[in-house]
Amino acid sequence: MPEIAPHARAVPASGIRRITELAWSLPGAVVLSVGEPDLPTAPHVLDAAREALARDDTRYTPNGGIAPLRDAVAAWLDPEHALPVRRDNVWVTAGGAQALHLGLSLTVGAGDGVLVPDPGYPPFTMATRLLQAEAQPYALRPEDGFLPDPAAVEAAITDRTRVLLLNSPSNPLGTSLPEHLVAELVDVARRHDLWVLSDECYAAFTYDAPHVPAARFDTDGRVLTLHTFSKTHAMTGFRVGVLVVPDRMAPLMPTLQESIVSCVNTPAQYAALAALTGPQDAVEHARRTYREHRDLATAILDERGIPWLPAGGGIYLWADVSHATGGGDVAAWAEELARTAGVAVAPGSAFGAAGEGWVRISLTASADDLRTGLSRLPARTAVAAG
Repeated sequence: MPEIAPHARAVPASGIRRITELAWSLPGAVVLSVGEPDLPTAPHVLDAAREALARDDTRYTPNGGIAPLRDAVAAWLDPEHALPVRRDNVWVTAGGAQALHLGLSLTVGAGDGVLVPDPGYPPFTMATRLLQAEAQPYALRPEDGFLPDPAAVEAAITDRTRVLLLNSPSNPLGTSLPEHLVAELVDVARRHDLWVLSDECYAAFTYDAPHVPAARFDTDGRVLTLHTFSKTHAMTGFRVGVLVVPDRMAPLMPTLQESIVSCVNTPAQYAALAALTGPQDAVEHARRTYREHRDLATAILDERGIPWLPAGGGIYLWADVSHATGGGDVAAWAEELARTAGVAVAPGSAFGAAGEGWVRISLTASADDLRTGLSRLPARTAVAAG
C-alpha cells in the first residue's frame, strides 16, 4: 500500500479537542474548554441567509467573495490600516482556519520557518506543519505578563524564518498587545525582511484598551491580517472569515483560492454582510457579557486562591493551576479533573511548552456553568493547608 505523506503524520493532534470530547461523553460535565459563543446569532443575520436561500442565490461567487461584503470589510478596516484597504485586498475565506492556511500558503514553503507564540493557538503550528514548514516558538513568559519580548523574538529568528505570527487579543491568554509593542514587533519583522501574519479574530472584544492592528504600522506591504465572523457575531457554523493581503499578492489570490475552496458558500456570505453592516447590538451585548463573565470567573478564582492572568481582551481566561498539578503533566491532570470532578478546562500544554501548569477557561460558557465548573477546581489554600 502507498504511504501517507510524512508531513501529514507530523501534524500534532489537538489537546483541547481530546479533553472536550471526553467531557461531552460524561453526563453532567461542565465544558469550559471550548471557545464557542453561548449566545444566539442575531436575527438580521439569520434573515439574510434565509433570504439568499429563498431567492435561490446558491451559485458560485467570485473567488474572493461577493463584492458588497469585500467592500464592507475594506471600509471597516481601511481607517485603521497604514496602507489603503480596497476590495482586491480582501478575500473571504471558509472561517479563520482557512484564512490562516491561505496566509501561510502565500508566505512559506517546505522547510521555511514560522515564528509562533508559545503559548499560542494550536492550529498556528498545525497549519505550519501541514505545509511542510517549521514552527519556531517564541516564548511568552509569566514574568513578562505573557507578552512577547521583541528582543527574544528577534533572537529566535534563523536564516530559515519567513513569517512572524502575531495574535492579539490572544487565544489562549486573553492578552492584548499595546500599541508600542505592536510597533516594535512589526519593526523587528521589517529589519529581518519577514512577513507578518496577524490573527486579530477577537478584535471586537477588548475591555481595557482599544485593539491595535499590526497593519497600522505596515508601511511597505508585509502584513497579512485575518479576521473571522465566527466569534464576534456568534456565527461559528457559517464558516466565514477574511484574509487581508498586501497589493502585490492580489494577482495570485484567485488561483490560490480556486485551488482550495473556489469560494465560500453564498448564503453565508450574505449573512456575514448583514452582520457587518446591520445593527451591532448583538456584538456589544457579547462584549458586555464576556467582560462580565471575566469578572465573575476572576472573583471565583480569587476565592479559591487560584492565580490568573489579567485578560484585556478575547474570550478566554488563563489560570495557574500548578498548585494542583504539583509541577506534573497539566494535560493528564485536566483529563483526571474531567473524569472525577466533571469539569473540562483546556490544558495549557495544548498551546505550547510554556503553557505547562496553566489552563485556559472559556468565557463563552454561561454564567451558571462558570460558577459550577470553577467551584470544582481544587482550591490553592486547601492544597497548601494539606
